[in-house]
Amino acid sequence: MITQILAVAGEAAPQNQFGFMEAMEQGGVIAWSIFGVLVIMSVGSFYILFTKLFEQNKIMRQYKDVQNNFWKTNSLKEGATKLEKNSAWRQLVDDTVDAESKHDKMGDSLEAHDWMHGSLARSEAYVNARLAGGLPFLASVGATAPFIGLLGTVIGIYRALINIGLAGSASIDKVAGPVGEALIMTAIGLLVAVPAVLAYNWLQSRNRRISEHLSAFSTDLLAYVNSKGTVKPAVMTSNSTTTAAKASAAPATARPGTTSTATKPLAGGTTTTTSTTIKK
Repeated sequence: MITQILAVAGEAAPQNQFGFMEAMEQGGVIAWSIFGVLVIMSVGSFYILFTKLFEQNKIMRQYKDVQNNFWKTNSLKEGATKLEKNSAWRQLVDDTVDAESKHDKMGDSLEAHDWMHGSLARSEAYVNARLAGGLPFLASVGATAPFIGLLGTVIGIYRALINIGLAGSASIDKVAGPVGEALIMTAIGLLVAVPAVLAYNWLQSRNRRISEHLSAFSTDLLAYVNSKGTVKPAVMTSNSTTTAAKASAAPATARPGTTSTATKPLAGGTTTTTSTTIKK
């Protein structure tokens, strides 16, 4: 008896005839084409995100080598050997050495500072352009993916309305399914666009931070060359940093022969100042 009741209930249960695959099959070539374009956009966005993130992390790791090892050397050529080949920092150093040697051949026809500044600016711009590669694709995906999904929605609704007109019925059960299927493309477009926009903004902020480090390093190189090696940034080690922190945190000790002052509040809002001279 129970088995018969369950069998009857299973036969009477309505089957869902709507879904993603059903919508794509009914949409035909146009729906599959739009879906393929969105998939390509999504895959390309994540590929650029991970490759640029790896590149940025590599440059930041190399920057630590610049801080720790480069400025401890006696010349730019010797310092270049401490840096990784084909790195952004190595390129700046090599371009500086090359520009310095070329200026020696030019004589006094051009100021050394202007020539070196222009060479470093050109090298820095090249590195920044390499870092920004691929980001326009993320911006394009973030701007166009919602509209591509909306195109699929419009086509889907148009197809649904035609089918409803041919069926001669506009009841809710005839309208809700096809229109809901059409809205799936808009949702896919948003799922593609939002990660692309977030990745673009995040990578841009990291590129700006790297660009600041490049600019500071270029300035240090320019000062080093113009001063013939006498001006270079101080290299802070872990021991020197700890010593400086302790020195700044220690209370100041009054020396003999100095005068200390103290201000005390009195009644009525007035104050009095006392001075004490420390004798040897």
